[in-house]
Amino acid sequence: MLWAFLTLISAFTLATADALTKKALGEHDEYMVAWLRFALSLPLLVPLLFFIERPVLDAAFYRAFLIALPLEVLAIVLYTKALKLSPLSLSLPFLSLTPVFLVGFSYLILGERVSLSGAAGILLIAVGGYVLNLRHIGRGVLEPLKAAMRERGALLMTSVALIFCFTAPLGKMAIAHSSPVFFAVTYYIALTSAFFPLALLSARSQGKGFAGLLSEFRRPARAMLPVGIPTAVMAVSHMLAMSLTNVAYMIALKRTSLLFSVLYGHFLFREGHLRERFLGTSLMFAGFVIVGAAG
Repeated sequence: MLWAFLTLISAFTLATADALTKKALGEHDEYMVAWLRFALSLPLLVPLLFFIERPVLDAAFYRAFLIALPLEVLAIVLYTKALKLSPLSLSLPFLSLTPVFLVGFSYLILGERVSLSGAAGILLIAVGGYVLNLRHIGRGVLEPLKAAMRERGALLMTSVALIFCFTAPLGKMAIAHSSPVFFAVTYYIALTSAFFPLALLSARSQGKGFAGLLSEFRRPARAMLPVGIPTAVMAVSHMLAMSLTNVAYMIALKRTSLLFSVLYGHFLFREGHLRERFLGTSLMFAGFVIVGAAG
């Protein structure tokens, strides 16, 4: 059960990094914050390369790596914007839609039908999404659904869940053709490099050039400094856990981060309606696990 222990570590540190990131997003540009989230983890990750055996890399590794990278960059941009725009307890639960999309793709592409347990899991996810906004039911039965559709962070996180359908198996492939730690470190180096031009372009759109970007670096860097440790721990524990078990099982257990995030939202950001949001998130998480197991 080492994979389960590592996955729970990954889930908790992910929720911690998300909460700290949301706090920094209150005052700083999302592209700068996204870049710093990866850049500040590198001082802890890069030294690991000196303590592991360098794997022999093949075409399958480079193919998975290069296909996943731009998708991951897009997912992180949307993820960070969602954290900025909406409460943690109303945006992050929609990551549980990933297996629903996988089931849909299987039906459209392969003609595979949903099992009874899979349908039950999808229903639980739908009910959980409804319960997240249950307080609006007094205005009409459909109002909780309309409230979810109006939540921009929830819509963006739904897009992230769709992208993760593709990046998760690509990451598993890259790990299988290298090693968990090597892939974690090199992938984060690549993500940091890919995000720097985006941070620069964002600074220029605000009337700042390269010099302006550097002058503005220190304030968000101080705000984001605590994020480096949980991000680095999350990356390594995630890759190690993924190498030890079925990717669907690992991702299902990692989504316990949604429950941690609801608690962070309540205690750190004073997000209200804890009972309905925790219940809704729990239902969505349970549906996620059932659909993942059915798949």
